[in-house]
Amino acid sequence: MVDQVNGQIICTAHGKGREHDFRIFNNSQLHLREDIECLGDKGYQGIQKLHNKSQIPTKKPRGGQLTYEDKKRNRELAKIRVFGEHINRKLKVFQILSLTYRNRRKRFSLRFNLIAALYNYELSLPKIKSS
Repeated sequence: MVDQVNGQIICTAHGKGREHDFRIFNNSQLHLREDIECLGDKGYQGIQKLHNKSQIPTKKPRGGQLTYEDKKRNRELAKIRVFGEHINRKLKVFQILSLTYRNRRKRFSLRFNLIAALYNYELSLPKIKSS
């Protein structure tokens, strides 16, 4: 979970092996405050039942087409969501998150949280301009 304003990672959750993002979200038992807006991808179908201020892109109906308004709304959501995807990319620079984890499973959450903390710390450092 990422704060859209300052780009910091608020909390992390992971599953064992290959697991769907929405299932990980449900299993994490994370309760979002009502004033927080939650943005997800198309895999988060049904999140509106859990959180009223959540938004996901509209899926194309089977055998049909999306309307111009739906396409426009999906593009606007994608422009906002890309911020979180860029953070995922920055975290995957650490190969531990992009490759198969071959160490003790107990330690994975500790290492994942340490990587997130390093990312947040890097954000807090002052930017140095090169001349």
